[in-house]
Formats: sequence, C-alpha cells, structure tokens
Amino acid sequence: MKGLTTLHDLSTDKIQEIINYALKLKGGFSKKYEGKKMATLFFENSTRTQYSFQVAMLNLGIQVISFNASVSSIQKGETLYDTVRTFEALGLDGVVIRSSVDNYFKELESIKMPIFNGGDGASNHPTQCLLDLMTIYEEFGHFKGLKVCMVGDVSHSRVAHGNIDIMRRLGMDVYISGPEEFNDGSAPHLDFDEACKTCDIVMMLRVQFERHQDKMQLSKEEYHNLYGLTKERVKTMKDKAIIMHPAPVNREIEIASDVVECEKSRIYKQMTNGVYVRMAVISMVLDGDLQCIY
Repeated sequence: MKGLTTLHDLSTDKIQEIINYALKLKGGFSKKYEGKKMATLFFENSTRTQYSFQVAMLNLGIQVISFNASVSSIQKGETLYDTVRTFEALGLDGVVIRSSVDNYFKELESIKMPIFNGGDGASNHPTQCLLDLMTIYEEFGHFKGLKVCMVGDVSHSRVAHGNIDIMRRLGMDVYISGPEEFNDGSAPHLDFDEACKTCDIVMMLRVQFERHQDKMQLSKEEYHNLYGLTKERVKTMKDKAIIMHPAPVNREIEIASDVVECEKSRIYKQMTNGVYVRMAVISMVLDGDLQCIY
C-alpha cells in the first residue's frame, strides 16, 4: 500500500525531508499533477484537515472528487474496504481517509492506490504531527533540547499520541499535563503552571467531549480555571515560548478567547502550514519519494 498512514516507522531524516519540502513549497516552489484525481473520505466531522487536504490538492492541480458518507453505500452496509476499492476501480490516484476506528488502514493492505491518513481513532494523525513539527522548526530552527508540554485530553488525542513518539525521536523533552482522568502515562506529568513557566512550546489539546462515555468530572468552568490557558498564565511564559493547538478550539475551556490569537499563538500558522505539509506529502508519494510504512 502506498501513501502515508503513520509516522512511527518513518526515519527522522525522512521527516525532516518532508518539512524541508513543505517549506520550499511555502516559499513559492510550484509542482503540478494535471489529470490526477483524488477524494477525501471522511467518516468523522472535520474542517481543517479535510479542506486543507482539498486545498493542497487544488494547489497541485489535482481534481478533488466529492464524497459524502451520509449518502453513500456505507449507509447500506458497505465496508470501508469495498468503498475504497470502488474508488480505486474508478481510477482515482489517491484517497484521504478519516475514521473513528484505530489503525483502520490495516484492512486496506491490498489497495494499490495511495492512502493518506486524515486521522484514525485516538492513534494516528500523521499530517497534523508534521504540520506541528514544521511550525516548531520554522520558529526555532531545530528540535533537539526543546521542551514541550501537551495539556489536556491526552488520553483521547491522536495528535498527542503521534507527536509524543516523534518529538522524542527528534530529541525534544516531552511532558503532559491536565486532569488525572486524562493522564494515560504516555509521557511524564508536569504541573500546568510549571509547564507555562518552563516550556518552549505549550500545546493545548481540545477536550473531546464526543469521545467521553462518562461526563468529565470537572465542570467546564472548573477545567478552565485549573487547566485553561489564560492571559495571566501567558504572562508567565518564556519570552520566546509559543502556544499551539490542533483545533478546533473550545474557547473558554482549554484556552481563553483573548489568547487564541495573542502574540505567542501559532494556532492559525499551524493551519496555514497544514496546506504545505499536505502538498509535500501528496507530491512525494506521487513522485515515489515517500512509501507507506505501518
């Protein structure tokens, strides 16, 4: 299977190569794939990832084929494999898939058409990790020795789980913070106020209410008071420290509205970089410079 489904087995050299190519594209380099056709198959709601991929395709001259799961044969019981196999049979040159099922791509091993993972369950979100890394690299020019803390709903976050592994391999010091109920032990725990004072990157995570089977033990107001990034906490951050968030943002829960676009925030820059990272990944796969590993 071609494409990009996870970063776990991708070398750090290859990750840096993707980032460098994305920066080259952002700097004005142009590549076109006229006549190519791709589709975004999203089985969970998405704004940034889905439309970022579509903009990336359009920028590369690729025709975007529309897909709506709610009116597709999925509603008649069609399997994910048969849906993807159908698009392959129709002659598409690749698909982007988001699914609530962890590691869904393992059932698509026989598909020859490139598959790009737009997020699976709470496990992988490779292009989100890459755009986060691109944003950090643009800011600091390196990874080694940087201190980052991911704050909030770590246990449900595919962004956190993907980033923690890669950031460690790149030489970053990674910590997590937030309520004990969200602590899955994936990284050392750091007090939130201490994280604000000592970290180079404070990455806030959305509280994923749609994934909670039980109600959160804290009220939204209590959560914001204990773990929300407020203007007061921003004032304690290091001079060159930055704020990140994969979005969508729960304003006044994990982050205050007046912090979302403050001087230290790179949230919208992450979104911009997402287009270039996805252009880079698509281009490298179509050119045979990036092979899917899982």
